[in-house]
Amino acid sequence: MLVGIVGKPNVGKSTFFASATLRSVPIADYPFTTIKPNVGMGYLRTKCVCKEMGVEDNPKNSVCIDGVRLIPVKLVDVAGLVEGASVGRGLGNQFLDDLRQADALIHVVDASGSTDDEGRKVGPGTHDPSGDIEMVEKELDLWILGIVEKDWEKAARIAEQTGGNIVQHLASRLTGLAIDEETIEAALLHFKLKREKPTAWSDGDLRTLVKWLREKTLPSLIAANKADLPTSKPNIEKLKSGERTVIPCASEAELLLRKAAEQGLIRYTPGSNSFDVLKRDGMTPAQSRALDLVHERVLRVWGDTGVQQAIDQAYFGLLKAIVVFPVEDESKLSDKNGKVLPDAHVMKGGTTALDLARRIHSELAESFLYAIDGRSGKRLADDYGLKNGDIIKIVSSGRRS
Repeated sequence: MLVGIVGKPNVGKSTFFASATLRSVPIADYPFTTIKPNVGMGYLRTKCVCKEMGVEDNPKNSVCIDGVRLIPVKLVDVAGLVEGASVGRGLGNQFLDDLRQADALIHVVDASGSTDDEGRKVGPGTHDPSGDIEMVEKELDLWILGIVEKDWEKAARIAEQTGGNIVQHLASRLTGLAIDEETIEAALLHFKLKREKPTAWSDGDLRTLVKWLREKTLPSLIAANKADLPTSKPNIEKLKSGERTVIPCASEAELLLRKAAEQGLIRYTPGSNSFDVLKRDGMTPAQSRALDLVHERVLRVWGDTGVQQAIDQAYFGLLKAIVVFPVEDESKLSDKNGKVLPDAHVMKGGTTALDLARRIHSELAESFLYAIDGRSGKRLADDYGLKNGDIIKIVSSGRRS
């Protein structure tokens, strides 16, 4: 699963990405700092099962800090979108294409209202960020609409004359966006569009159809960035009054905390509501003051910086992801080398024990016999629906995990 980070220029997307991944990316106070997409690994935060099971774990593919498992997940930060991006303005088509593989979006907005439609600096509180949300979503819809409309009239006419399948045509057009025939069928049923008469569909019908498909297959949440600035609070309250999921966010504060922790100055776990100072005498006055401001203006006001919360919500909330812990020895909860709870896999909701076997190794899936619940010892069939926090052993005719 891949989560994309989008927004207009100069709202702090690259700072959000850098704070989530600690990867060095260009960060500057002007539009179009990012040109090529930045791809990196963030972390998904979840409760580890080690404390419940009374064991000390030895993670390999992730990190466990005081019973909190941080699992690497893939993030992509694309350049800022402006009005007209869907027709190439600001290299918009290129940027939108970078999102083709995304399963969900974190839409970063400047909650302080200090950047205009183009991402240029304006007086704090003088711009309404809700308009930015509508603009970016509109450009996403127009981009998908452009794909659909490329040969629409011809395809609709042929489908009508020959009894062809317009749903199949749409699915082939949108396959790169993971929009399948079943989803399109559901959309036609929802809007009562007759599949046998596609030439009768209006331009408005196509726009409505595309918007619905985008919302269903590319869900998004709002990261209301720059929440530490005074003009942000009323804007965040306004954004929260709508139907979208809105998470107050201070990505600069998160970046500061993670870098300070990396340098050994503080103890901080991503997503925490506090940090412990380890080396106050090793800080410069500016560093010490900056940490005090993070506590006063972010953690005390909002409870956290919002960066980790946005990532967690994108995976667990939007994508209904689950975390599964595979083991080879269910009695010791270990792999063949004795490492306890070594791996934690992020899976899509609705996946099965066989899907987990396939994730581990294709040969394991091909020779799958059954799975074992690491808690109860119960045997599980290949179609067993995995649940968040499951501890699973796969038994096969050839190898085990």
